[in-house]
Parts: sequence; C-alpha cells; structure tokens
Amino acid sequence: MSKVYIIGGAQTDFERNWTKEGKNVMALLKEIIADGFKGAGINEETVTSLNEENRVACFVGNFIAEKYIEQGHLGALLTEANSCFNGVPSARYEAACASSSAALDAAITKIQNDDYDLAIVVGFELMKTVDSKTGSDFLGMAAYYEAEAKEIAFPFPRLFGRLADELLSKYDVDEKRFMDALASIAVINYENAKRNPLSQTRKWFMNFQQASARATDTNPLVGGRLAASDCSQITDGAVMVVLASEKFLKENNIEDKPFVKGYGHRVAPMLFDKKIAEAKNSDYVLPWTRQAVLDAYHRSGLTVDDIDVFETHDCFTSSEYAAISAFGITAAGDEYKAVEDGTISFTGSKPVNPSGGLIGCGHPVGASGARMFLDLYKQVSGTAGDYQIKDARNGMMLNIGGSATTSYVFIVGR
Repeated sequence: MSKVYIIGGAQTDFERNWTKEGKNVMALLKEIIADGFKGAGINEETVTSLNEENRVACFVGNFIAEKYIEQGHLGALLTEANSCFNGVPSARYEAACASSSAALDAAITKIQNDDYDLAIVVGFELMKTVDSKTGSDFLGMAAYYEAEAKEIAFPFPRLFGRLADELLSKYDVDEKRFMDALASIAVINYENAKRNPLSQTRKWFMNFQQASARATDTNPLVGGRLAASDCSQITDGAVMVVLASEKFLKENNIEDKPFVKGYGHRVAPMLFDKKIAEAKNSDYVLPWTRQAVLDAYHRSGLTVDDIDVFETHDCFTSSEYAAISAFGITAAGDEYKAVEDGTISFTGSKPVNPSGGLIGCGHPVGASGARMFLDLYKQVSGTAGDYQIKDARNGMMLNIGGSATTSYVFIVGR
C-alpha cells in the first residue's frame, strides 16, 4: 500500500469558550480551516485544483453535534465554512470520543488505496453550549444509554471509577500506592499542559497534595474513587490534519514529512459489565485496547522500544493508568512503577502526554483523536515548541471511545 504522509494542520486554543465569545460552529470551522491550510502549506486553490481531478476528499470527526448545537450533516457543513469544498467528497464519522480517529482511519485508507492524493480531516466539538449536567447526559450516549446512563448523573465518571476498581481488584497493588499513582498522573498532565500554548489548563494550578486529597471541598469525588482532579475537561475546540500521498509531495517539492507507520482498531463489548466478564482470563483489564496496540506494532514492524513519545486518552487518570501496560511500557499490573520512577514524565524514557493530554490540554470529544495525531506529527517533525521531546522519531497514540469500547491506535514517525 502507498505511504500516507502528514503535511501539517492546526488546533484551536482549547482554553476558549466560543459561546461566551458569541461565536457559533461556523466561526469555529472557518477559523480552523484557515489555520489548517496555513499549517499544512496549502490553500483554497490547492483544494479546488485537486477537486477538478477528483484527488481530494474531506473527513469530519464529531460525536454529538446534534445535541450540543442541534446540527447534523456535518460533512456537507464544510461547504458553508469555505466554498472551496463545494463538490469535494466529504462525510462525517462518529465513534464517541474516538470520532476523529475514525475520520483519520478512513482518510488514511483512501490515500493508501490511491483513491485520493490529499485528505483533509477536521475534528471538532462545541461542548460549552449547555450546563455540565446536561452535557454529561449527552456524553452518556457514548455508553449503552438505556442501561448505563439514562437518568444517571455524570455516568462516565462512574464508569471510569469502576475501571479504577477493576484495576485494583485484578492486580495485587496497595490501594494507597495505586491512588497516589493516579494523583501523580494528574499532576504530570497539568505540568505538561503549562508548556503547551494551546492547552486549556495552562494557567491552572495542581500539585500532588491537592490531587491526592480527594473527597474535599476543593477536590470532590465524582465517581467511585475518582475525584475532580482525575477528570479530563469540558472543552470547545477543533483540529485539522492534512494527509497526503507521495505523489502529492513530489508534485509540490515537499520533503521529509512524517508518515503513518502503523495502526490498530478494535471494539470491545459496549456494556462495561460484559467487558469485565470477558477480560476475566486476560492479563489485561482492557484486552481489546492491548490488541489494538499489538496490531499497530505488527503493522509497523516496531516495538515499544522504538517509540519515543506517547499520547493517550486520559479521559480519567484510570484510563491512562491502564494504557501504560497496554502500550507495553510495563507488564500488566506494574503500571504504578512507570509512574513512580518517572518513566512517563516529560523527561522520562517513555514520556506520555507531553501535550498535557485530555486532562491538561482539554477534551473536545470529537477532536481529541485528531489532536493527539497532530501532536505526534509535531513531536516527530520537531515542531512541538516548549513541549518538544528531544530526538523523537516515532510516536504512538491511543484514542478510545465510550468506556474503552472503541480503541484506535496510530504510530507516526520519520
């Protein structure tokens, strides 16, 4: 199959509240498209010219705009943001919090199969249009709504609180040691976010004392053992990533761009109870996530030893904890060791979420996969600025949808 290159893209500032600014989805899309064109070194004329030869397509990732902004048919909505997309094949892809990874997967496949030479991927979500309780109910539709979320306040903190419970019960880890590891994960992500000029929490304060002092006025419990410090953020934001074929690079004299080296995609049972029942005989609490990682390693011909930087789906600290062994950084059950010895810290041998992750950078659910992917591009192209990992050549990301139901993994490298 043909190689798929990343030529650039853009991310909005995840600190912004677009509703408070008096701006709607059209303002969001117009801005990210303009910035994405600039970041990728293309323009409207590039799209128009390639469209005349049927060599360009668009892929939109979004979870639930029908609820947050009462808008569907999002692939076609791009035409209202910029008329250069008139006539360009475009569609919306949905997989809960992994929606923009589904869009990336489709775009990558189309270029691999020589259907197109340029693929424009846009992931977005406007989440601050409603109050937190209403928004949490919307997000509950990423679970089995009738059984796991309907008439339940804040269902996802509860589900990932249960993941923390399962991690504790499956492995012989002291509870305080485990909870301190979760607190340290939160602190690492907040510290990393301070280096990222587009992160949501770059001006926030978090230290170990606060993160480990749960069930307090300043850090209330939100789901089982998990407190506010263990949670990712409610975020408005958009990301654009531009992928290209080798033919496009040669035609435009573009050299030395990162490319997609491997990918994995697996789906677990949707109900959390079924996940746990089927994982009973596995070393991993999330065996399907582990398999998606193994699939990506197999397709790339790489191992964990070859990966210099990781971006993972820390919707809650418990999901990042589980990801440590899924990546192969440690054996299953030894995740706390990589936290305690600094392996996953910014200066560690296997840094995780130098961007700040979902906890620090933000989590506009339909954009998070594309944001991780763009950050891998920045890392391996040496353009991540203050949060650059030195000499990063290969990066791996894990994006999950639902209660670790859908798992997408990508490896990007030079």
